[in-house]
Formats: sequence, structure tokens, C-alpha cells
Amino acid sequence: MGKGSKRKHQKKIDESIDSESETQSQGLTTLLDPPKPKKARKVVPDSDLCLVGPPIAPAEARQRWPHRYQSKNKVKKQAVIEASNDEENEVLQAKNHYVEAIVDGCRYKLGDNAYVKAEDGNLDYIARIVEFFETVDQEPFFKAQWFYRAEDTVINKDNAHLIDKRRVFLSDIHDDNPLNCIISKVEIAEIAPDNDSAAKESRIPDSGLYYNMKYSLQHLTFKNIFTEISKKDSGTSSVVSSECGSNNTSSEVQRFDNSQKYLLDLYSGCGAMSTGLCMGASLAGIKLVTKWAVDINSFACKSLQWNHPETKVRNEAAEDFLCLLKEWEKLCQKFSLLEPNKPSETVSSETGEEDDDDDDGQGCEEEKEQEQEKERQYDSSSEDSSEEFEVERLLDICFGDPNKAKKRGLYFKVRWKGYDKSYDTWEPIEGLSNCEERLKEFVSKGYKSNILPLPGSVYFICGGPPCQGVSGFNRFRNSNAPLEDVKNKQLVVYMDTIEHLKPRYVLMENVVDILKFAKGFLGRYAVGRLVSMNYQARMGMMAAGSYGVPQFRMRVFLWGSHPSEKLPQYPLPTHEVFSRGGVPNEFEEIHVTYDKKDSCQLESALTLADAISDLPQVNNDESRDQRNYGTTARTEFQKFIRLRRKDVINLTVDSRHAPSLGMLCDHQPLQLNPDDYDRVCHIPKKKGANFRDLPGVVVGENNRVEWDTTMDRVLLKSGKPLVPDYAMKFVKGRSTNGNKS
Repeated sequence: MGKGSKRKHQKKIDESIDSESETQSQGLTTLLDPPKPKKARKVVPDSDLCLVGPPIAPAEARQRWPHRYQSKNKVKKQAVIEASNDEENEVLQAKNHYVEAIVDGCRYKLGDNAYVKAEDGNLDYIARIVEFFETVDQEPFFKAQWFYRAEDTVINKDNAHLIDKRRVFLSDIHDDNPLNCIISKVEIAEIAPDNDSAAKESRIPDSGLYYNMKYSLQHLTFKNIFTEISKKDSGTSSVVSSECGSNNTSSEVQRFDNSQKYLLDLYSGCGAMSTGLCMGASLAGIKLVTKWAVDINSFACKSLQWNHPETKVRNEAAEDFLCLLKEWEKLCQKFSLLEPNKPSETVSSETGEEDDDDDDGQGCEEEKEQEQEKERQYDSSSEDSSEEFEVERLLDICFGDPNKAKKRGLYFKVRWKGYDKSYDTWEPIEGLSNCEERLKEFVSKGYKSNILPLPGSVYFICGGPPCQGVSGFNRFRNSNAPLEDVKNKQLVVYMDTIEHLKPRYVLMENVVDILKFAKGFLGRYAVGRLVSMNYQARMGMMAAGSYGVPQFRMRVFLWGSHPSEKLPQYPLPTHEVFSRGGVPNEFEEIHVTYDKKDSCQLESALTLADAISDLPQVNNDESRDQRNYGTTARTEFQKFIRLRRKDVINLTVDSRHAPSLGMLCDHQPLQLNPDDYDRVCHIPKKKGANFRDLPGVVVGENNRVEWDTTMDRVLLKSGKPLVPDYAMKFVKGRSTNGNKS
């Protein structure tokens, strides 16, 4: 669930108990009404409870709890600015405050934790006592700061199994309750989130409860309790302990080079997300480098490799990449390359000595399709041949079935002695049992040059797992069991990769439907997986248009940060935006926006004209790759788009990236055949126009397009119909796209 299921916010928090101040920018707001407080039930007779000892000195009490001493009446109306609208909150007024109380023969002190009676059928609440006071009509009360179980948070009961049942989260929700609602005292251990499993188990009390994070409704945030966690080795990745029970080996830690930090871009596409992150990091004085990128689309991989020659791009499925990482770690262990805290000797691609015709360890080779056609197919009958071939060297490594022989596993690309690269083949590791020296040579060289990431060597992982399984355009979505849909499995692979590599930071992006589909199951699952690995987590929903992009494009983001790192905030909007669509009700609190009551001067929203009004007219047969704009840039956006690569922050430049100043690249349309070009020319030049605006058709009931029976069918110059039959039949006449067939 998006909302917390316990108590109502209060503006004041006892600083002696909770000294951590959330550093969110003043202006952010939760648009969701705060959860209504549940009424704790009285279980102890009034004769068995009392406030103990002398009252706290009046001057001290008024200083610590000034809102309790503003009226002689029992309650005072007080404005609480916690939601999008002002509301009045009844604040109990106090006669005296105390540091101790006795309930049913048990003595409680401020800061103690206790079970509090819940409604029938519910588990008892768990609270920290932050205040004892006597009301003006002499009734004993306590103020509770509530602990949440996993099912009480955004993780929800459907994903609560991901979290240790003994683990609770200290919320930022407080409220007042009669003293006789307390049932019993409970010990809850405060355990550092980066403790290993053995240390954690030794500290968990008999009650079986522990906590190491705070849960806040604002952006549904899980954050370290500790305001500061000491770093044993500055600049060294420490191990993130996981509740999934994985045992960490000595191979997990490598030192980061102080001069640069490595990023892995999963589901990279052409690399826009990682490029933006590296540019932003550069502004913050951090040299973040996209060291590895993975995508299943070969064209996207070629584009990324062209623009980012420093990146090792792999054209393969993410699940195969994860299997490869696990096998690579085993190989590095086998050859004793993973000694504890051994620095990684990085060899940059610019200085590494490689033969010109080698593949330099990258999974995405240039012109891969043509090369695969030249490769000799694996012939199983060769095993019976008496002829033996000698391995000259190993060129590359992958996991999968590169020979299309239905034999999945770990493969190496082999250069055979006496043969050129046209005879290179992919061979399974089982077939290289007599090539131990060549294998060691390849692994040692690959380890030094970081051809693949190892646990602890990755500073940042970013990516947006494919969203076909949740998209509203998918008519076959499995809302009952989303993770059983193969289209949603990539989210599991993404989280499994994070668990294996243990980066310092994680950023995931996805469509809003991840929170709309199946009551947000997959979004909750993602948060649950990060928290189960002891990552801090924060959700956010932002529109690209709010940051100076000429489109709306609302997206969901999920930050994850290692326990030893600070959890990043989301930037506040800089521009007005033309809104399209709404925010899911249960997740309104993650919408990144300003409080309506705050005055802020945002820049005007960008339109399509701001982006493309300077583009020259283009013909159907345009063939030039580069041409002059012919005009000056009219907007700041157009000036930025025209910048040369070397003028953009933190982008690598070489001889391939040197277009002339002011030149327009790739301004070419998809060339249409004469009939389709003629049809397009008939479309009226007005907003939203399509084939429904052509003569010969009308839009009837239920928004269905029909033939206009009052006129003859309009024909093109070729004699073919202006409106083709497939346009009328597509989606039973309800389609607004006349060019789909």
C-alpha cells in the first residue's frame, strides 16, 4: 500500500528521542491525506497504572513541548501543515510531564518500546514512547512513535515475505494514546545495516525484533536510522548484507580509483540515462564513467559504442550477462586474482596494448552480424576427428548459446593458431580443458582491464527494465501473478544483478503503469528487494517537461543507496509543464512537486515549437546526412541542441565526433512510397489531424470510423483509394492511426 496504516503526522518531534532531521528541500509536499490514526484499545484498568516520580520542571517541560501548554482547555486546535490542504489537529494540553510510568506493574521510561493494543483481528502495534504527560483533566497519556512492519509500508503484504519477519522500521508518525493502551514492554535492537549476518544474529534480543531504518511517507522513503555511519576504509566498497542469506566471500571488495567511478548501464538502449548521470556527476565534481553497458538490441549497442568508445558494450540478454558475471567471478577466484582488498589494476582502453584485429574483450563487436556469418559453425562431429587444432589465444567470453546449437553455457571466442580471424569460433569451456595457460592469460588480462564487473567494483547501476508486462497497451497482462509473466522477469534479473554486484548507488526508471498495474505490485516488489538487501530506498515520480524538456513524459524513479552512503533526493521542478494523465492515488506522495502554498517562479513550459521551429523543410527523398540549418537558433533549447560534442560536459570526443559547427545531422524522413506520400499530403495541417480527417470517411457512434455513403470513394493518382481498407478495419475502426496494417 502506498499509505502508511498507522497514526497521524504531527509537526513537532521530540528532539531528545529522534534527532535525525530529514534534509528534504522545504517546498516538497505529500499530496496524499495523512493516514487516519487508529484507536488503540484500553486493556489495563485505571487502578493498575500511574505516572511515576516528580513531574518534569515546568520550565523544561514548556521548552520541550511548548504546544502542550498553550491553553487551559483539554484540547487546542492547531494547524498542521502536512498535506496539500491545511487542517486542524486537536492537540491535548498538559498539566505535567513525566519521565516514567507504571502500567500493570511494569515500569516504563521515555525511549522504551512497547506493544500497544490494536483493533480486534490485527497484530498489536509496536511503539516507542516519546512522551508521558498528564492532561489538564488529570488523565494519563503517552505519545507513541510507531514502528512499522514490512506489510504496513509501501512494500505491502504481497511482498512482505522479502523482508525478515523480525525486522521493523521506525516511522515518522506520532500520536497520543491513553496510558492504559500499553500491553507490555518489548526490546528492539538497533543494528547497523552493514553488519554481517553473524553480528546481526548475536545482537537480536529474545523478542526477535530489530531495526536499522526509518520509514517516511514522503517519497515512501527507507533511510538509515544512523545520521552518520563510519566508513572503515575510505573509498572502499563495503559489503551489503542481504536478508536473502547469501554468504559473502573475500572476492567482493575492490578499491575504487579516486579519479573515477564506474557505472553499469543495464537495458542501456543508446545510453541516454547513463550519459545524463555522468553529466550530472561531473557538475558535482565526480568523475563517473559508463564502464559497461548491456542491451539486447544490436542497433542500440552500435549507437552507444559509436558515441561512447570508452564503454565496454555487450549485446546480450541481461539474464545471460548475470550468469556470465557469476562465472567470471569463479574464474577470477580460480586463478587467485581476488585477494582481500587487493586494488584493481585498471588498464584503460586507450593505453592497453591490443592487436588491431582483436575484439578487446567487448561483447558487442563492430559489424557483429557480418562477422557471425563468417564464423565457422560448431560441428559436433569434429570430436571424432583425429585432427587437433592449437589455440593461439582467447578473444572474448559470453554466456548463452552463440553457436545456436541449443547448448547453453560459458563460451570463449578462440583464435586458432595458423588461422586468421575469419576462422574464429565460440567454444564451450569444457572443450578448453587442455588450454589452462591460455585461459589464465585471458582471465588475468581481462581482470586487469575490467572487461567485466565484479562484486564491489561497481559504483553505480542504472537501468529501466523493459515494461511490456505492465504497459496499458498489453492486453494480456497477468494481474494475478505479475512475476509469472515472462515480460516482467527482467525486473527480477535487474534486482538479482544488484544483489550480486553490490554497487554503492542504484537508479531505476520505469513507466507509471508499474504503479498502476496490479495495485503497484511490481513497484512494491522493487522497493522490497532493495530494502531486503539493506539498501536505502526512495521513490519519486517526475515529468520530464518539469525540467525543460518539450514533452510531458511522466516516469517513476527509484533511488537505492548503500548503507554507508547518503540517500539522494529528487530535484524540484524548474519549468511549468502541460500535464497529461494523473498520478495513481495510492502513490501521490511520491510526486515530486512544490507545495501549492510555496511561491516559486518556474520557467515557462517548453513546446514542440521551442524544439523544432528552427528545422529546415525536408523532402521525402532527402538523402544528406548533414546539412546547414539555414537559420539561427531561436530558443535556449535550440542553442543547447546545436552544441558540439566537445562543448557538452563529460562526453568523450574523438575524430569520429567532429561535425562542423552549426551543422544539422540525420534530418532525413523515412522515405514513403508514392501512394503513402500522396496520402500524407492530403492530411490537413492542424493539431491532431489523421486519416479520420480525410474526405470519404465519417466518425460515427462509439468513436468508430465509417465510410461516408453520401460520396464516392476518393482515389489517388495511381487509382488506389485515398483511405485504404486496413485503416478502416484496424482495431475495428476505432484506431486513430491510419498507417498501421
